[in-house]
Amino acid sequence: MSDLNRGIMKFEGADSPKVVTISTVVVLGSIALLILWALQSAYALS
Repeated sequence: MSDLNRGIMKFEGADSPKVVTISTVVVLGSIALLILWALQSAYALS
């Protein structure tokens, strides 16, 4: 069992490259959307 398969990630394959890639895209995409929303709200872009 790898270290990434412990804690809240207690399912098999939690550390597979596919799951890590999808999680990374979701997290970074969410951060990017929040930054864009904040800039748009603060500076009334477009």
